Amino acid sequence: MTPQLTLHTPLQLPPSEIPSYLEQLWSKHQLGSPGANTFCLLIWQPAWIEQELVRTGKIKGPIIGNQRREIVEAARKVVLENDFPHCTPPLDECVSASLAKCAGQEEEEDLRGQHVDVSISALNPRRLITLAPTLQKEHPLETLVAAYCPLPEDGDGSSACGDVVVLRGDQDSLTGGLEILKDLLLNELPSWLWWNGNLDEAPELLHQLGIPKRRLIIDTALGNPLQCLELLRVRISSGQAVNDLNWLRLRNWRETLAMVFDPPQRRDALRHVSRLDIDIEGNHPVQGLLLAAWIADRLDWKLTVANAKEGENIAAEFERPDGGIVQFCLIPLPVGNPSIHPGQIVGIRLISKPISRLQKSMCVILASESGECMRLEAGGMASMELLEEVVPIQNNSVEMDVARLLSSSRGSTSPLLSAAAPIAAKLLNLVQADREDSPNQS
Repeated sequence: MTPQLTLHTPLQLPPSEIPSYLEQLWSKHQLGSPGANTFCLLIWQPAWIEQELVRTGKIKGPIIGNQRREIVEAARKVVLENDFPHCTPPLDECVSASLAKCAGQEEEEDLRGQHVDVSISALNPRRLITLAPTLQKEHPLETLVAAYCPLPEDGDGSSACGDVVVLRGDQDSLTGGLEILKDLLLNELPSWLWWNGNLDEAPELLHQLGIPKRRLIIDTALGNPLQCLELLRVRISSGQAVNDLNWLRLRNWRETLAMVFDPPQRRDALRHVSRLDIDIEGNHPVQGLLLAAWIADRLDWKLTVANAKEGENIAAEFERPDGGIVQFCLIPLPVGNPSIHPGQIVGIRLISKPISRLQKSMCVILASESGECMRLEAGGMASMELLEEVVPIQNNSVEMDVARLLSSSRGSTSPLLSAAAPIAAKLLNLVQADREDSPNQS
């Protein structure tokens, strides 16, 4: 569906005049409404690759800030042109870095913050504030404001209106203009920060914007894996409400695995799991580690050791409540047409072997496609009961996923994510320590 635009072209005003302008806007003499009584959403929206693709003339503008198909296809061409590994996600930092070296000064209109995705507009946000950093250095701060009314699908005109505010400039000017947020984020409404970018970039700005009382939406698939998991762990342990899009995309895997063991006759097999293998796209391990950590927490396994194996493989051992050992292996696969989300799971193999009843051994395989099922079947599974499921992978836009979080969150972190994040972070820290102790390991 096409994103909706503001009611009129945003008005550029000095930052100091925006609060009073908004107050006037919602007076009886203007829109005749106090505005929606819902939430405020603050968005960090760098759209670096889109900006670079427009600048170099590889796509046409305007710059909108979403991940539309045109951008993804153009970015995949850059991966091929630069002979990057075919498993490189199309929106990876290396794509942006390679484009930054290309000549080009094409200029197009920047509409970030003015296009509102229908999945978010359907929630009637009270105020959308977009921070839109520019490629141009020493770009002064520009502040724009406009009224916004969602278009009701039933046509009865009952939707509550809101407004959009855009802060545009280079990172220094944006940082210098943050004072205005105190007057724009309404104290009586919940506020969210959607960090729609890499978790490595602008850490000081993320710290300033992501204050404890603000609900946080991040994506741990974007950024250095260690830093992603550590940020997730620290924010959760501090009591902040944290929502991770990478965790949200695990929902089908978790639900399918739970359904496999839902029949009473299979539940005992969970007490005898001896091996867990997870295959992922490329080498960003966070999603795979979060799933393994969720399984470990649900089955009360204790992490005992973790280390790096050949290539980017990760191995670990968990101890079951009965003292048995579970071998875990995370295996990166060089897929040729990866998701825009780094490190997505493509397959899981779970083996249960009751020592006293080997005839009850079971192998469960979940995969995103039948070819992955066949790959995971290898390895002497013939003597076991084999259960296979193809897990449907949802290809929602990031805006749709954010809308799901905004509509379903009660302002607190998911208890399941709260329990899984520290285990995943500990596991990856042990692996990193092992790599540092073995610098010559390939």
